[in-house]
Amino acid sequence: MKKSAGKVLPRDFYARDAATVAKDLLGKILIKGDTAGIIIETEAYPGGDDLASHSAAGLTNRTRAIFGPPGHAYVYFCYGMHTCMNIVASPDGVAGCVLIRALEPVQGHELMRNRRTRAKTDKDLASGPAKLTQAMGITLDDYGVDLTHGEFIVRYPVAPVEMEIDVTPRIGISKCADLPLRFVARLR
Repeated sequence: MKKSAGKVLPRDFYARDAATVAKDLLGKILIKGDTAGIIIETEAYPGGDDLASHSAAGLTNRTRAIFGPPGHAYVYFCYGMHTCMNIVASPDGVAGCVLIRALEPVQGHELMRNRRTRAKTDKDLASGPAKLTQAMGITLDDYGVDLTHGEFIVRYPVAPVEMEIDVTPRIGISKCADLPLRFVARLR
């Protein structure tokens, strides 16, 4: 991974509004242990009046990470069967996060295939939020992990990733669903 990954994203990268961070995460490399992928789809959950955000319920044991320092993982169980991962993205004490929706795998393909035996192609290994957590080995034990150092991090690519970015409403939600807070990279 050293050839295609640059510096670790610093905490101040995440200490901005969630929509800006969501868009800027596209093309960055998410690394966990021996697996890595280029982030190609995100959704912003800015908190405040965003009723689709978990922070809308206020500070709870489940949501405490969202209100904490930026650059930490907010990992949660969804629909009683899937694990999803967000990155806290807002100034400390302000709710906001970014759902990592999809990756293009770049390292650890065999390990990902072993974790995602139902994937028919490499493109399908991390093509959804629950698929990518399974492929990358992200679990509830990763809740609150600091993504600015260690083996679970986000790095800049060595060379900028050429892409076009589509902005759409978020998907799979019923509240505030019309907000254009989903960002999808089409790599060139």
